[in-house]
Amino acid sequence: MIPTSFEYESPDTVEDAVRLLAEGGDDVKVLAGGQSLIPVLKMRLAGPELIVDLGRIDGLRGIREDGDDLVIGAMTPHHEVAASVLVREHAALLAEATSTVADPQVRHRGTLGGALVHADPAGDLPAPALALEASFEIAGPGGARTVPASEFFVDLFTTAVGEDEILTAVRIPKRTGWGAAYEKFVRVSQQWSIVAVAATVRLEGGTIAEARLGLTNMGSTPVRPKAVEQALIGVSPVAEAVEAAVSGVADGTTPPDDLNGSPDYRRHLARVLTRRAVVRAAGA
Repeated sequence: MIPTSFEYESPDTVEDAVRLLAEGGDDVKVLAGGQSLIPVLKMRLAGPELIVDLGRIDGLRGIREDGDDLVIGAMTPHHEVAASVLVREHAALLAEATSTVADPQVRHRGTLGGALVHADPAGDLPAPALALEASFEIAGPGGARTVPASEFFVDLFTTAVGEDEILTAVRIPKRTGWGAAYEKFVRVSQQWSIVAVAATVRLEGGTIAEARLGLTNMGSTPVRPKAVEQALIGVSPVAEAVEAAVSGVADGTTPPDDLNGSPDYRRHLARVLTRRAVVRAAGA
């Protein structure tokens, strides 16, 4: 199908983009990589009067170190995140999860910030961002603010980014030396995750000293099972011990019920995938 007609603006600065959003009111959409917005426009599920394209704002791209953090511009394409030496060294979980997003064409056009703000519960990047305790830098008419991942994902396709605001960067505390794994279950290649588990762990003396986990498509937002993270401390990273520690990983979750699987099926998958992810992240 063909989208409805709309006005188009491509500002050079974040300030100009924020101004355009404020002037556009409720009928404005932000275009990042376009991998989520363009199909919606073509199907006429959205008909904005104005689209603000962030593609010309160079300051929204790039990956850099800032003390104990990595800072990734919101408009940085997936393929750059997945291939980055800095990300692989200090946030290996994000690099691995990003490498599973869709196909090479989408990874070259889609952006980290666009995927996170879209907040699809089956998307592959919100759960790793939550597990890595990322924070989100947001610009709006009132200035800049920072929101932790625990408060960023509000509901289905809803984040803390307001209608007149723009996500400018993602800040991730370094997890240098931590093992990482992203276990994703799909029926066909390049499908949205039916269930996926993000895991990053630090070993000390042959046992798990710290663990961070995130669950994909186990609710309307990504889920971080903190009780299971605590249960993994001191556990030997072998399948039997890990399986016992993660047995409650799906407790309290509200996975969807659709043609891909029932909630109980997804809870079973979450337990299996968590065991696999933790064991692989630990290198056992």
